[in-house]
Amino acid sequence: MEFQASAASRNIQPSATLKLNALVQEMRAKGHDIIGLTAGEPDFNTPEHIVDAGKKAIDDGYTRYTPVSGIPQLKKAIVDTLLKDKNLLYENKNILVSMGAKQALYQALRVILNPGDEVLLPAPCWLSYQEMITMCSAVPVPIHTTAEQGYVPDIESFYEKYTDKTKLILINSPNNPTGAVWGKKILTEIAEFAKDKDLLILSDEIYEKMVYGDAHHVSIASISDDAKERSIIVNGFSKAYAMTGWRLGYSSGNEKIIAAMDAFQSHAAGCPNSIAQHAAVEALNGTQKPLYDMVQVFDRRRKLMVDLIKDIPNVSCFEPEGAFYVLLDISPCIGLKCHDTPISSDMDFAHLLLAHNRVSAVPGNSFYAPNCLRLSYAVKDENIVEAMKRLKEFVLSLE
Repeated sequence: MEFQASAASRNIQPSATLKLNALVQEMRAKGHDIIGLTAGEPDFNTPEHIVDAGKKAIDDGYTRYTPVSGIPQLKKAIVDTLLKDKNLLYENKNILVSMGAKQALYQALRVILNPGDEVLLPAPCWLSYQEMITMCSAVPVPIHTTAEQGYVPDIESFYEKYTDKTKLILINSPNNPTGAVWGKKILTEIAEFAKDKDLLILSDEIYEKMVYGDAHHVSIASISDDAKERSIIVNGFSKAYAMTGWRLGYSSGNEKIIAAMDAFQSHAAGCPNSIAQHAAVEALNGTQKPLYDMVQVFDRRRKLMVDLIKDIPNVSCFEPEGAFYVLLDISPCIGLKCHDTPISSDMDFAHLLLAHNRVSAVPGNSFYAPNCLRLSYAVKDENIVEAMKRLKEFVLSLE
């Protein structure tokens, strides 16, 4: 029989990151020496005490279904952490544990949005946001920012993009792909705008622990009681605790919205992994030294990559303050040729860089960042040095 995908699924674009990762793995299998800068995960193992807690959960027989919203001891650990780290007072009923922050984001969008609703989306932004919004038959409305702005939007742009169809603001700080960390001023302005227009806020704070230098993470829910009431905060364990494969995230916020997400999850997925939940309790309650040590390494790599980029002609970057990415501006290279092949887009640049100099990077267009590449520094120092050497050789070869 001939299969025809549903109208909704036909509009979904596959993840550019995962597609490139698959290509890199295929080339490596053929013996090519590829340096991958596409990673969206720490290159560290899960800390031993967290792994041990997972093993103990198996040994103790915690291998059955749990409550859909998560085990009480993990929800309590999340509540305690939110109070300690952000001065946010929640109860267990305000928490939903899910199979990763990505699922939490999608579930929040599904219970908030109706077809035709508009979502204000500061950009550049993570490539899955726009696809998730589209999957809800809603409309992403990008609010573009520039490196000159530090990739921080101005509040006037929100008012300019607002219509009577606007339902939600989706923000992400520290930001993927720019590494920008938003300060209290713009977050206060966004909170006041949301109150003025009676909008909800979805805040992706998965990179909150990855901040460097003088930057500090501020949760928009901590701005005011009103901001807290209209905000859903999404976080998880993948980045801070190197637990990407454990697939565990959580949402905190308005009790009615959390309850709706809980109901959605009960039918769409069920409960999160029982073993991962017990490990996550230890992640939050146990020593934070592995997290501190990892952040110090990322900070060193961040400085290394930025310094090496400064020595490459025709490219530039904003110095990131958080996460583990550099957004590389390759605008001067667009229109040049690589061995007689014209470069007309960041996608062309990325594929030619991979083909000729064996470095993989994610094209920026998927992030609403045309003529840019996202480079991850979640790789060893020596790979950063070699990758930047190859990138420089590639750029110098263009005509």
